[in-house]
Amino acid sequence: MSTTELRSDTPAPGAVADVDWWRGAAIYQVYPRSFADQNGDGTGDLAGVRARLPYLRDLGIDAIWFTPWYPSPMADGGYDVADYRSIDPLFGDLAEAERLISEALEFGIRTIIDVVPNHVSDQHAWFRAALVAGPDSPERERFWFRDGRGEHGELPPNGWESEFGGQAWSRVIGADGVPEQWYLHLFAPGQPDLNWGHPDVLREHEEILRFWFDRGVCGIRIDSAALVAKDADLPEVADEHHPGNHPYVDRDELQGIYRSWRVIAESYGPERVLIGEIWLPDAERFARYLRPDVLHSAFNFDFMASPWDATALRASIEQTLDVHAKVGAPATWVLSNHDVTRPVTRYGRVDTSFSFDAKRFGTPTDLALGTRRARAAALLAMALPGAYYLYQGEELGLPEVEDLPLHLIDDPMHARSGGVDPGRDGCRIPLPWSGNRPPYGFSPNGHRGETWLPQPADWAAFTAQAQAMDAASMLSLYRDALRLRRDLPALGSGSLSWRDLGPDVLAFARDDGFVSVTNFSGGPVDLPAFDRIWLTSAPLEGGRLPADASAWLEST
Repeated sequence: MSTTELRSDTPAPGAVADVDWWRGAAIYQVYPRSFADQNGDGTGDLAGVRARLPYLRDLGIDAIWFTPWYPSPMADGGYDVADYRSIDPLFGDLAEAERLISEALEFGIRTIIDVVPNHVSDQHAWFRAALVAGPDSPERERFWFRDGRGEHGELPPNGWESEFGGQAWSRVIGADGVPEQWYLHLFAPGQPDLNWGHPDVLREHEEILRFWFDRGVCGIRIDSAALVAKDADLPEVADEHHPGNHPYVDRDELQGIYRSWRVIAESYGPERVLIGEIWLPDAERFARYLRPDVLHSAFNFDFMASPWDATALRASIEQTLDVHAKVGAPATWVLSNHDVTRPVTRYGRVDTSFSFDAKRFGTPTDLALGTRRARAAALLAMALPGAYYLYQGEELGLPEVEDLPLHLIDDPMHARSGGVDPGRDGCRIPLPWSGNRPPYGFSPNGHRGETWLPQPADWAAFTAQAQAMDAASMLSLYRDALRLRRDLPALGSGSLSWRDLGPDVLAFARDDGFVSVTNFSGGPVDLPAFDRIWLTSAPLEGGRLPADASAWLEST
């Protein structure tokens, strides 16, 4: 029944060796502000993560990826970094981070941190110095300060648009109250873009990598990795451009920057890895970042953004595996993160794909249907060759919170959309751990203060404590699947061969007789011959796999 064989990487399938841990790892994303609060101030902290390390070990993950934990004014959820060599007091201090890295390793869990090379905070020492120094100063050369257009410089230097909406330029107001130069920010105004043509910027980031590798970090996740380099002439964005020549997306000089980072990572040993956040529609351009001397891996957003449809998902899987095979890199599979509408909400909508442009208040969803599909999607993704990333709360089946009071929405995407986009805070709500009312164990026992974002009053059934006692819960499904993913040699790194069970069913075999089946049709379907059922996302119906469900089988 096998029709096609695709390889995701070159090593033989089976248990991942330590030096290649990242090729088939299960990696858990922690958004520190919302994971667990140990000191009772309503905001998550690193001590809270340390206290929950047994939970993460029991979940079955191999590494934690932390979104930025550095000092930050939080203009963009910590992605506006003021100091890379320290920890935001909200979360603890550097000694606490070092303890966390060390203790996590004792649990068999590696640490991956976020580095944001495209920009810094407007409170960063470099940017504050640039404002004081004034136009044409050496301090301003580390950024993109330019005079404005128009008779009095009242127009921005060009028409570039921010990723958050609106123009990508803000004008500096001098100490005397007189407007002067403009500065570039592809994201929020509090995130001025760095000039990667300046040697200080290159040298500083290389030292940042060494600083954290020296402290035992095993991986670096590179935020907005394809946006870092800019055309120094700052030309307008054309409708079409030659690959590598866009004014600020996927420029060819990025390859040299990341090659220098790769040399640093490898100087610390083969376990250190670089992981890119790369949103690119061109698969071949994407693959260039994964050549053996550039980055180790990158996030696969095409799979995450695809609709709940067998044809679309198979096409995404095939393209992903093919592209990665050509450069000997492992694929990555992601269903959600801190920027994306949670799966149980997304999969319950008429449009089950994901696009930032399509997010709107009041979009209806069927949470029961979405949860059913999210369970099936989790087994599908975890069965594929490569690494699997899960975002905190995904294993609890948390829905997107879309009724936050408007005055509490913290995400700049909401404000810069003119108020039509609910923003990303709905997937950043503090986790429910135990109990029947907020803060659901997120903060210490007896704490009745408010969490930094409010938790819904009906989340008692979503707590980790409640789900741990329910064999049919989302948490139990994830624990079972991640345990099997670690124990079965067929899963993780390796090969895939498709099985033909009809156009509305995705079925494939891994080595050692492992078979994954996902039913996208409107009714139950027959399973292929099997010797054993490892796991199903929903109970079988008369021995058949129901709609919107996945099964893991053993077949000889």
